Amino acid sequence: MTEPVIGNNSQVFVHFNVELPDGTVADSTRAHGKPARLTLGDGSLSGAFEAAIRGMGKGETRRFSLDPQHAFGERNPDNIHHMDRTQFAADADLTEGTIMAFSTPDGNQVPGIIREVAGDSVTVDFNHPLAGQMVIFDLEVLDIIVKD
Repeated sequence: MTEPVIGNNSQVFVHFNVELPDGTVADSTRAHGKPARLTLGDGSLSGAFEAAIRGMGKGETRRFSLDPQHAFGERNPDNIHHMDRTQFAADADLTEGTIMAFSTPDGNQVPGIIREVAGDSVTVDFNHPLAGQMVIFDLEVLDIIVKD
């Protein structure tokens, strides 16, 4: 029996580090001890990411880089909002750089980064923290489930 390789509609379990060009590790499934489950073809991954891992087999490792538009997107100025301080709890940590969860009208939670506090105005950035940056993936395939 042939070992499966990553292809369309594969469910893949991987460990990865996401690194910045300066070597800083921005995220790591290894550090959390919990592999990621990815499904090719479900629309959650960029085409460039899928192309980079397609054909890999169990136990294989690969390092590859993605430009911003193929990773976490470009920074969007429309995702920066100025909110009134009264919209935050009195004890909320509004320190620059703090990441906090915000509720959307449909009840979902989205992260926002406090960028600036000026008087009663709080600037919140809803762009992904890695938006606008080239990233390097250091990925290891742990298991592959090929779906028909």
